[in-house]
Amino acid sequence: MDILQTIQNLREELNLHNHNYYVLDAPTISDLEFDQKLKQLQALENQHPEYFDENSPTQRVGGTITKNFQTVAHDYRMYSLDNSYSKEDLIDWENRIQKVLGNVEIEYTCELKYDGASISITYENGKLKCAVTRGDGFQGDDVTNNIKTIRSIPLKLKGNNYPEKFDIRGEIILPLAGFEKMNQELIEIGETPYSNPRNTASGSLKLQDSTEVAKRPLDCLLYFLIGNNLPFLSQYDGLQTAKSWGFKVPNEARLAHSLDEVFAFIDHWDTHRHKLPYETDGVVIKVNRFQYQEELGYTAKSPRWAIAYKFKSEQVSTILNSISYQVGRTGAITPVANLKPVQLAGTIVKRASLHNADQIEKLDIRVGDTVFVEKGGEIIPKIIAVDLTQRPENTEPTQYITHCPECQTELVRTEGEANHYCPNFYGCPPQIIGRIQHYISRKAMDIEGLGGETVTLLFNNNLVHNYADLYELTVEQVLPLERMAQKSAENLVNGIENSKKIPFENVLYALGIRYVGETVAKKLAKHYKNIDALQQASLMDLILVDEIGDRIASSVIEFFENEENQRIINRLKAYGIQFEIVEKINPNATQKLVGKTFVVSGVFSIYSRDGLKEAIEDNGGKVGSSISAKTDYVIAGENMGPAKLEKANQLKIPIITEHDFIQLLNDAEH
Repeated sequence: MDILQTIQNLREELNLHNHNYYVLDAPTISDLEFDQKLKQLQALENQHPEYFDENSPTQRVGGTITKNFQTVAHDYRMYSLDNSYSKEDLIDWENRIQKVLGNVEIEYTCELKYDGASISITYENGKLKCAVTRGDGFQGDDVTNNIKTIRSIPLKLKGNNYPEKFDIRGEIILPLAGFEKMNQELIEIGETPYSNPRNTASGSLKLQDSTEVAKRPLDCLLYFLIGNNLPFLSQYDGLQTAKSWGFKVPNEARLAHSLDEVFAFIDHWDTHRHKLPYETDGVVIKVNRFQYQEELGYTAKSPRWAIAYKFKSEQVSTILNSISYQVGRTGAITPVANLKPVQLAGTIVKRASLHNADQIEKLDIRVGDTVFVEKGGEIIPKIIAVDLTQRPENTEPTQYITHCPECQTELVRTEGEANHYCPNFYGCPPQIIGRIQHYISRKAMDIEGLGGETVTLLFNNNLVHNYADLYELTVEQVLPLERMAQKSAENLVNGIENSKKIPFENVLYALGIRYVGETVAKKLAKHYKNIDALQQASLMDLILVDEIGDRIASSVIEFFENEENQRIINRLKAYGIQFEIVEKINPNATQKLVGKTFVVSGVFSIYSRDGLKEAIEDNGGKVGSSISAKTDYVIAGENMGPAKLEKANQLKIPIITEHDFIQLLNDAEH
């Protein structure tokens, strides 16, 4: 047998043993035998570097150093899930689904919701190609070298019926036993233990040395495949197929034929989840058939065909030691409860949100009280009640502050608003620092080499007073700052310079206009095309933009009427910031469909669903999400949703095929 064949045989055998041990939990050889075979393979590969394979089992031990994790765009966006906290929420969700799909039988896939770090792994020709963190859903960090060290993730797939290229999504988790062992080792050497498995798993993905990642007992639970030409038609079948390819898909997933069966799954795991070897905080329910998922589509943030049911949170009681007040970048005052430290849901809790003055008054919260704290569906713990039986004598009701704790300006509270605000927008340090920190953040200007702490240092050293000042910084100015060396100073200045390439929709979000989040910024950028047109828009013009209401419109007007904001924007223009949307140039684009609104429904053979929508928009048309009297055409593919069909017929809207659509484009030329 030749050397290459020996190497390939060893690789296949070791991959099989890895799968048996880490995925099936059914090893067929001892650890010693495995290690001996791995060393044999390592020796042969070292002697014959011409046979190197990036997906060899020997690559799992790590050894790669990654100084900076490259940002990679997801081929398919990673959405978040809507949360529900009661069975009534799930009934409402099903009712919304049925309004779209009509009177059809719906099956659901029920899966446990794993508490880990989301990952998207790309496979090409059956081999692991790339692994990317969730990031902002549109792009994340390339952590391929670290992911390869996790032995339950196949480097090469079993079988041969997989597509040429696809993505699989899952959670990187740290099983409880492994987490406890890591913490015990830290305690024994006098180090501070890790706070919880989820944060430890997430932090592990960003370690620079993959050898260190390989030492951690990380695992990966996979739950969703996405790509073209997938050889199955439903979520549940996809899970079973993924298992056959070698992926670790949890066995707890079940197919439910009704909402009652979904409830039974929830009830079972609400009581049995503590027996699992890893953390879970709920159940994910998905409409099973892909055809129905396509019909239901997405909101701006979440799929309409999936929802997370969150188990009721753990509650603990502790003592309220004091109340402090934080000032946000918009001037909003947030009261914070400083607590006697207590363990809650795997973390030590020292602080909790009190939300606003109304909440403090409603609960009659007083310093010295014994309070009940829970995490709920929020990251930040909150106080939900006071144990009045434990209240000390002679306590006084809490008096909400009247002046800003940072700049002493008298607070204001607008009628109808829950929060108090510091109106000293351009003089209150936390507001100024907060706005600059928002400006540099990843979803905004994504300035590499500049973090929140450095922004505070820059402000405290009188180097910046607004985000336009960033563009005048020099290496010489920032070099004397704490923890700043020549290279990091150069990286900071270069990162600021590179932000001049950031597109207009991100810039608009970065400006920090109140109520203008990512989604609204994209809509405004797409509609107005440039900052000048947006600045000149009237209140009524803004309200007429899709999904822009009175509150957002008024806030935009107020922002641009402010002279200081105008000065800052003019400075940013002079520095070369992108204040105009860059349209993607399509040489085949026309205006043939201007004034026409289309709704797309079903599965198509010539176009992909997204390709059809692009063709409509490229030719001047508009794609509607639902059928209304304003719809001009419904383009129907196979398995068009019955509810849409009925609505189109009721409103007498023409229903055309994709062939009819192509003909419509051709006819428009003449």
